[in-house]
Amino acid sequence: MQYRLFLLEDDSALTDGLSYSLLRQGYLLETAGTISEAKEMLLNQQYDLLLLDVTLPDGTGFEVCDWLRARANRVPIIFLTALDDEVNMVRGLDMGADDYITKPFKLSVLYARINAVLRRSNGATEERAELNSAGVKMNLLQGKVYLGERAVELTNAEYRLLRCFMEHPGQVLSADQLLERLWDCDGHFVDNNTLSVYIRRLRTKIEDTPSNPCRIMTVRGMGYKWNAEVDA
Repeated sequence: MQYRLFLLEDDSALTDGLSYSLLRQGYLLETAGTISEAKEMLLNQQYDLLLLDVTLPDGTGFEVCDWLRARANRVPIIFLTALDDEVNMVRGLDMGADDYITKPFKLSVLYARINAVLRRSNGATEERAELNSAGVKMNLLQGKVYLGERAVELTNAEYRLLRCFMEHPGQVLSADQLLERLWDCDGHFVDNNTLSVYIRRLRTKIEDTPSNPCRIMTVRGMGYKWNAEVDA
């Protein structure tokens, strides 16, 4: 299968280099240099994966991601950016991006990330319709979460984190395992502090007492585990 990629990047030299490299890897590639140009192309074409620069002459790649997700477009997105601070990483992932690569990057890393996201996207068929434990229910077909009868609003990253826990009840998951399963990345991309932020935010939404959690348990020196034995 030949994948069709879309690149939004205003640096013409980088665009030329990536175009040449990705085409040699066997991908079909179309490019744009501004948000307005990108939106017009995205309205008229279907792509398997988007590579979005963050800083652009007429806005940010975040705007494009938000615009697509508001239209229920779930095309996989990888951000390419020189902004490597935690706030922007969290912001991009919360919007529903699938990965985040900081410049400069090695082409081998980019290829690995693209392949990982495409593999995860193409293998996203649901084997089960629902996960249900500890009073939390995940409807996998609709992407909805309930705590008892109450709907819980989660960001894309929080949803993936919760699913990872609920699919491995009672299993101690290290920070590295969680990062790998969430974003197919290494510790240089999303560090343990960022993961801790997500754990804390998820706990505020699904724990009865977030400061004394009973569902997402910390296993000191090892990681975290999902306690499925909570009385709902």
